[in-house]
Amino acid sequence: MNRIQTAFAHKQNLLNIYFTAGYPALADTLPLARALVAAGADMLEIGMPFSDPLADGPVIQHSSTVALANGMNIKTLFGQLAPLRQALPDTPVLLMGYLNPVLQFGVENFCREAAAAGVDGLILPDLPVAEYEEEYAETFRRHGLRPVFLVTPQTSEARIRHLDRISEAFLYLVSGPGITGNTGPADTTVQDDYFRRIEAMSLKTPRLVGFGIADQSSFRRACRHADGAIIGSALIKALAGAPDAPAAAAAFVAGIKS
Repeated sequence: MNRIQTAFAHKQNLLNIYFTAGYPALADTLPLARALVAAGADMLEIGMPFSDPLADGPVIQHSSTVALANGMNIKTLFGQLAPLRQALPDTPVLLMGYLNPVLQFGVENFCREAAAAGVDGLILPDLPVAEYEEEYAETFRRHGLRPVFLVTPQTSEARIRHLDRISEAFLYLVSGPGITGNTGPADTTVQDDYFRRIEAMSLKTPRLVGFGIADQSSFRRACRHADGAIIGSALIKALAGAPDAPAAAAAFVAGIKS
């Protein structure tokens, strides 16, 4: 089993924490990763900042703008991740971003360097599944990188079952319409129906709920319907203006897992 599968096999209610590489400061990536895991994060999702994100709300967009201004790019990120595996040998690490920077870097080069840095999986929301299967699946497999596919309330059962068949990581259940950081009132009845529909399909692939998970209450609610949840924007807010970013990150995770 890969590190992602091992985590799901041995833990329940997984907390996957997203943070943007190079934010708040360029050199914060590895210190934040260490602090988050020490505080109880089970999985890390490191954002590759991009100027034109499709799924991210204003909080993560702003963090990407700051990170890019700090000088973060994919080459710099891989350099920062080089000591990651020595520091965190068992923690699953995923990179989240968009296809354009990966294409500019070169898919083969990107996958090779990501694997060398100890990355386990990739979340690229704008990578079409058919294009992945036809163009990139063999490259991903050769370098041991597992793609994570998104499921929304509008995703058909046929597509969900197809994603389940080809996944070796987890399915990312988008909690509802909108963008990351959307913590407005949710129609819990609609959400519950959506989650129960997925549960009734008896899929082989673990599931994490993302978008709008911001605190202990929403995390626990998500865990009732899936194998855990993903939190991003709420952490980024906690880091904004913090005099000690790793300490702020650790306190945030402790508040979720306590």
